[in-house]
Amino acid sequence: MAKKVILDVDPHIDAAVELALALFDPDLEVVAVTATAGCVSAARATKNIQAIIEQLDPPRLPRIGVATETDTGYLGDLHHLYGKDGLGGADLAVSELHHRHTADKVICEEIRKSPGEISIVSLGPLTNMALALTREPDLESLMGEIYIRGGSLGSGDVTSAAEFNIYCNPTAARRIFHSASTKSLIPLDITQQVVMTYDQLDEISDVTTKSGALLRKFLPFIFRSYRTVWGLEGIHLPSAVALAVISHPELFASKSLYGDVETSGDLTLGTTLFDCRIRPDNQPNMQVITEIDVVATMDYILRGLATAS
Repeated sequence: MAKKVILDVDPHIDAAVELALALFDPDLEVVAVTATAGCVSAARATKNIQAIIEQLDPPRLPRIGVATETDTGYLGDLHHLYGKDGLGGADLAVSELHHRHTADKVICEEIRKSPGEISIVSLGPLTNMALALTREPDLESLMGEIYIRGGSLGSGDVTSAAEFNIYCNPTAARRIFHSASTKSLIPLDITQQVVMTYDQLDEISDVTTKSGALLRKFLPFIFRSYRTVWGLEGIHLPSAVALAVISHPELFASKSLYGDVETSGDLTLGTTLFDCRIRPDNQPNMQVITEIDVVATMDYILRGLATAS
């Protein structure tokens, strides 16, 4: 039986790869895709989600949750990496979305329809998850597992200490870290170990398929950005790595740890902290991925994209 998931996404170029994988994966049933602001504004996030799904035209269309404008959190200026629209300037047309429901409302409704059956895959700031638990506090007991792509065991990326998704809304992240839900964290240290080269792009982007044609619109832009900004010849696909944790957990090892988030401090805002001490007041509250089979994970991504059509 396919695993039911809600994908909560900050939709930049990486999200196109992740959605192509998830929406055509026979082992996953994507019941909803919810948009969250981070790399792009809330309005742009919703438009990007809708555009990617319409371009992919999967056999089963998920519900779309509209991102909420919020004064909380940092809106990252990553135009130099992803373009002004987050999708490399592709400027995809979208149809009018007639039934607009906020992301947190969609999350609450879908979980209540299938209590205990739906896992949440958070691939951006945790704003929507925190809003959902504020709306319906008892929801955390009805969720399946929450997979959080964010945080770091070592140094950060948006600052020397903090990873982007957590830094965007550290208060929301702390709310989810402290929740009673079952959680797995896929940190920056793990996702950055997987690198796609341009030669591998040629292997999977058959322009005769919907996913291949879509990836050809986005990925060359980010390859150029990585080379220009960081001098790298490959790109990271952190959201695709997070999906691999769900589809192929045997490729990863994890530790039970107590995790928390720093919500203040000029130098430490958004830092994720993990306490390995045995203390009665700090019992483990999540599984943290600590090891990855890089070759097998890359193979999963390439095979999934090659057959996504």
